[in-house]
Amino acid sequence: MLTIHKLLPQGQGLAKVLLQRAATVELDWDVRQKSRFAATDSQGRELAIFLPRGQAVRGGDVLVAEDGSLICAIAAPQRVLKITACATHGTAFDLVRAAYHLGNRHVPIELQPDHLKIEPDHVLADMLRSLHMTVVAADLPFEPEGGAYGGHVTNDGHSHHHHGHSHAQAHAHDHGSCGHNHDHAHCGHDHHKGCCG
Repeated sequence: MLTIHKLLPQGQGLAKVLLQRAATVELDWDVRQKSRFAATDSQGRELAIFLPRGQAVRGGDVLVAEDGSLICAIAAPQRVLKITACATHGTAFDLVRAAYHLGNRHVPIELQPDHLKIEPDHVLADMLRSLHMTVVAADLPFEPEGGAYGGHVTNDGHSHHHHGHSHAQAHAHDHGSCGHNHDHAHCGHDHHKGCCG
């Protein structure tokens, strides 16, 4: 078993050739937000990860094992809700409003220019549809916002800083869509009326 105590954010300082040769480990957000967990890498090696408390692993980070081995972390596709403005009636401002309401509920959220992602929650999905958003279930990597004040992500997915308490959520990277399992999209409109009202 390889023990890991060190993480290099996005492989900073490592030559590209080293990263290309490195093993990988694919982890969903529930695992990556923990500072202590076990995993198996692409070479079949058992890993025991012990990172500083509150340090989350992001897709693209590199774990450094005690023997010097490098393991690149990949954000695994997982079930999320992808939120977009209604294509027929929506505007870019609708996405801002949705992010505001989700932030007020301290929900871990991934922010992208044209969409948001949250973990599945039927109550929040209904609330978003009432705001005229399109909500689609999908299997995608999830990278929730990490905090605006240099704070770290705790095991509850929230961001904390020693000068205060911030619940802004991620360093948002979309590492590609690996799944194509989508539910029906609903934006909360009665499209027979032809306007949002």
